[in-house]
Amino acid sequence: MRKVRTWTGRILLAAVLYLMIGAMAPFWVPQKMSAEQLEAIDTASFYGESVSVDSAMILETNESAWEERIRLIRQAEERIILSTFDMRPQESTKDILAVLYERAEAGVQIQILVDGLSGFLRMEGDPLFYAASSHPNIEIRLYNPVNLLKPWTTQGRMHDKYLLVDDVAYILGGRNMFDYFIGSYPTDHRSHDREVLIYNRACSRGKEESMGEARERENIDNIEKDGRAGNGRETEESSWTQIEDYFASVWNSPYAAVFHDSPNLAQQSNVQEQTAMLQERVRKLKEEYPELFEGDGAYEERTVPVNQVTLVSNPIGIYGKEPVVFETLCRLMKEDGGGVIIHTPYVVLDKKMQERLTEVTQSQIPITLMTNSVENGDNFFGSSDYIRNKGKVLETGMTIYEYDGGESYHGKSMAIGDRLAVVGSYNLDLRSTYVDTELMLVIDSAEICAQLTGYMEELQEDARRVIDEDTYETPEHIEVQAVPWWKRLAWEVVGRLMIPFRVLI
Repeated sequence: MRKVRTWTGRILLAAVLYLMIGAMAPFWVPQKMSAEQLEAIDTASFYGESVSVDSAMILETNESAWEERIRLIRQAEERIILSTFDMRPQESTKDILAVLYERAEAGVQIQILVDGLSGFLRMEGDPLFYAASSHPNIEIRLYNPVNLLKPWTTQGRMHDKYLLVDDVAYILGGRNMFDYFIGSYPTDHRSHDREVLIYNRACSRGKEESMGEARERENIDNIEKDGRAGNGRETEESSWTQIEDYFASVWNSPYAAVFHDSPNLAQQSNVQEQTAMLQERVRKLKEEYPELFEGDGAYEERTVPVNQVTLVSNPIGIYGKEPVVFETLCRLMKEDGGGVIIHTPYVVLDKKMQERLTEVTQSQIPITLMTNSVENGDNFFGSSDYIRNKGKVLETGMTIYEYDGGESYHGKSMAIGDRLAVVGSYNLDLRSTYVDTELMLVIDSAEICAQLTGYMEELQEDARRVIDEDTYETPEHIEVQAVPWWKRLAWEVVGRLMIPFRVLI
């Protein structure tokens, strides 16, 4: 029996080491961009000299995220694309799936792309998702499904979040698809996040728009800004095509696998119950919120014409990635020359990232960064690392604020100078930089940049300014949440234990 226990222990230890080493192996050495790749980043291409066919609207609240998804989806006539990192069987998800199901019944082709870990944890075995996937006009694929027999594949995550409807409009940002981020349903946890809706004024079925007023307004803005007018020509192609092309590259990649699509699923009683629930749910939504199911969304009046919209993305593979998003944003910050505001839920930096951010601040470009305080945040591992490395973050020369607004902050945004508004899924941490797929939308618009800056500065009113590792400048109205001693001890211990695995935080 002693020998059996010994060998059992050895086998279990070997299995654990196999999983741990295998999972870490592709990321031991962070990927770098070559000098040629860095030089190829054309920062001038992110600016437009005249108004484009795109216009933008910031979705600042969870309620607006819910409303605009429903309003946009129900307009679909041909195609809907939905991509998300995490989709859970909660109330807001059921609402969105109900409207999607109705459009599928009307003949709209729907493609849903979900990260494989979320699919494994949240969707597998749930008849709600089988009701959707078994519909002939709905196809669900998972990015990099979990395979513990190949641990070196397990850490590649798809962190993208966007919704695309026909060629009319799309929503892109940092919100996952469940009650924590979307809608106002009661939930134990809630997080504040941010997205943008981009409307294509040149969409195939859109009304004939008068571009003259938009051009006139944009030219006036240009004259006020730098003394010259734009060239009076609108960009012919919407940024919608950038999102569609990116989606196709992931959807058609070898990393995307079909999630249960057998027609036999639709015959199972529990799946039929969920199908009936979705059909009844959309009927009730129409009764309770008729305004979301009428008209064309009034996007022309509710959005702001912008000069240009550019998508920045990490490579789509499942192994270590070159830090394309991070390096592009650093170049934009440095070459714009104006002040920068960065909002990120977590801050986890390696030496290279510290150096690049320090280069920006040493170029006399002030950076204000706001992140969750450890008392306010909901990422235990991120908090553990931040406590241990806060001093190194301060050494970059950035002005640091820690948010204590009560709800965890999940927004990933930047305001660069007075023209570039940046919103997307990228966190300022090692996982988003070197491991995950990530998207950031760079919008050239003085008006949208000013709106974003206003939202960010308003949130910073509920934040403490970090003076040093132990000292804060705290507004009188802020009451920092109490944290038990054992949790602080756990942060310290885990912060040390996670040192070899920081790239996965």
